[in-house]
Amino acid sequence: MDKNQKNQEIAELKEKFSNTQYFYLTDSSTLSVEKINKFRRLCFNSGIEYRISKNTLIQKALEQVGGTYDEVYPLLKGSTGVMFSTDGATPAKLLKEFREGNDRPLLKGAYIDSDVFVGDNQIAVLAKLKNKKELLGDILGLLQSPARNVVSALQGSSAQKIAGLVKALEERG
Repeated sequence: MDKNQKNQEIAELKEKFSNTQYFYLTDSSTLSVEKINKFRRLCFNSGIEYRISKNTLIQKALEQVGGTYDEVYPLLKGSTGVMFSTDGATPAKLLKEFREGNDRPLLKGAYIDSDVFVGDNQIAVLAKLKNKKELLGDILGLLQSPARNVVSALQGSSAQKIAGLVKALEERG
């Protein structure tokens, strides 16, 4: 790889790192070409970009982006693949699924909204992360719950229960 190719790779990586809040670093060093191509297809079908690059180029790109990547740099050893994603959990779920029949790729670490998760043992934790839509749904459900309880109490109760409810609310306030 000549200097121009390296600079182009750094520029492409810098753009990717600048435009994503979620990336995973993996080690797929012992996978066969057939298996790595299968993994790439799974990534593509899930909306994840997977690329293998030299550690020094990844580090230079991260340094040019700026920010708090100090915990990521020690992970840049050996073969490194980067998974760029639009949410934090999808790559972990994909890794977990692919690993059911394979021993790799291993998770070196993940960068999720400025938090760094280090080690292959973090896959289960990362796979449970909720995306923005799921979190909003949970919040809306929690906000609607008290209103539903009041409405159901009013609909299914007699006059005495309603009077008791009003009295209880008066005593609280």
